[in-house]
Amino acid sequence: MNNCLICQRISQIKQGTNKYFVCELDTAYVVLGDSQFYKGYTLLLSKHHCSELHQLDKAVKLRFLEEMSIVAEAMFEVFQPVKLNYELLGNRHAHLHWHLFPRHVNDPNIHNPIWIIDKTVRNNTFLPETELKQTIKNLQTAIQKYTQT
Repeated sequence: MNNCLICQRISQIKQGTNKYFVCELDTAYVVLGDSQFYKGYTLLLSKHHCSELHQLDKAVKLRFLEEMSIVAEAMFEVFQPVKLNYELLGNRHAHLHWHLFPRHVNDPNIHNPIWIIDKTVRNNTFLPETELKQTIKNLQTAIQKYTQT
């Protein structure tokens, strides 16, 4: 697991050095995507190092899926997209993690998957520190609200 990027990111969260960390849930950690080409791009990183949903115990799997839905609902409130894209790939990093992409009316190629935008473009949009901190705070507040209902 030392060579797993997701495990490394979780380790940074535990050490307090991941500046994109939003919050910890029962089954996962929530982080903003490093690049915000798609404003509000968020990831849900499973606490369990496995590559497939069916490898989780049933109760953990159901809670993981529920928490993904809670984060998505909070994202919808905070970022007000026209649509959310949900992706659980793991082709490059075989550790369960959801990519949650808010899609906005001004997105390039809004009717296509995000991956068609060249990664040198979509991976190089960084928020100024003050905006990053405010975005994280807004998302934390919304997630907290939805986890209490």
